[in-house]
Amino acid sequence: MSNSKEIQTSDATKLGGSFTLPGTSMTVHRMGYGAMQLAGPGVWGPPRDPDAAVAVLREAIAAGVNHIDTSDFYGPHVTNQIIRRALHPYPQGLVIVTKVGARRGADKSCIPAVSRQNLIDSVHDNLRNLELEALDLVNLRAWGNNGQAPGEKSLVEPLAVLVELKRQALIRHIGLSNVTPKQLTEAQTLTDIVCVQNLYNLAQRDDDAFIDDLAEQGIAYVPFFPLGGFNPLQSAALDSVAESLGRTPMQVALAWLLQRSPNILLIPGTSSVHHLRENLKADGLNLLTDALTKLDAIGTKSDKKANEEI
Repeated sequence: MSNSKEIQTSDATKLGGSFTLPGTSMTVHRMGYGAMQLAGPGVWGPPRDPDAAVAVLREAIAAGVNHIDTSDFYGPHVTNQIIRRALHPYPQGLVIVTKVGARRGADKSCIPAVSRQNLIDSVHDNLRNLELEALDLVNLRAWGNNGQAPGEKSLVEPLAVLVELKRQALIRHIGLSNVTPKQLTEAQTLTDIVCVQNLYNLAQRDDDAFIDDLAEQGIAYVPFFPLGGFNPLQSAALDSVAESLGRTPMQVALAWLLQRSPNILLIPGTSSVHHLRENLKADGLNLLTDALTKLDAIGTKSDKKANEEI
C-alpha cells in the first residue's frame, strides 16, 4: 500500500463495513471499485473521455473506497495508466488488486497467458503502468477446459511463478480467479491465498457452498459480473423488489451480495460518476425477510456457468 494522502474515512460501517484480508495488514471497505469499464468499448483502447474516467476514480476515493480491482490486460494497459494518472501518488490505505494470466489478441480476444515468461512480464507491466515498486495483491486468472468456466487444471506451475515473485518482494499477496474448491486446496499447498474472485450473483449461484467454506477460512470472496446472466423472469423479479424499495435493481443486487456473507467484497464497475454514486448507496440498504425471500428465489445453479468476465 502506498502513502501520501490518506483516504478520509475510518467508519467501520461505511461502504458495507470492513474486511481484513487474512494474514495481511490490509483492511478494506467491502464496497470497492472495478476499473475494467474505464477502458474503451469492449475493454479495448482508451475511453472516449479520459478526463471522465479520472473523475470516476477520484470520486470513488473521495467517497471512501479503498479497494480498486484492475488488470494490465484491460485495454490493454489503459486502466492502469488511468489509475496512475488519477491517483498517483496513491492515498495511504488504498489497496490495488490486479490480475494476471491473460493477454489480449489483436482481434480483442482474451487469451490464456500463464507461461513463466508471460506471468513475469505481466507483473512487470502492472508495476510499470501503476508506477509501483510492489503489487499489493495479484490474482492468478485460471482457465477451464473450455477456456471460460472454471475447470480442474493444475495451478502448480503458474502459481509457483507468482510465489517466486512474492519472494522477490514484487508481490505482497496472492489470490485466485475463476477457480474451483479443488484448485484452491491445491494452491494452498504452495502459498497463502487471501481471496477468490469468481462469477457469482443473484442469478448465478453455483458458488454458494464455496463462499461458505471460504468464510470459515476467513478468505475474501470477490464476485464479478454482479448483475448479469438474468433471464427475463429473474430480471422482472429483481425489478419488482427494487421498485417496492424505491431503489435501483443494481443497488438491490449489490445489497443482497453484502448480506449474503461477511467475506464478500464488491467491485462494481462503471465509467459514470452518477452510476458510481448510485452503486455506493447499496451499503445503506438493509433487505428485510420478505425482500430476501423473493431475491433468494431468483438464484439458480447450473452445470455450466455463463462466464462473461474477461
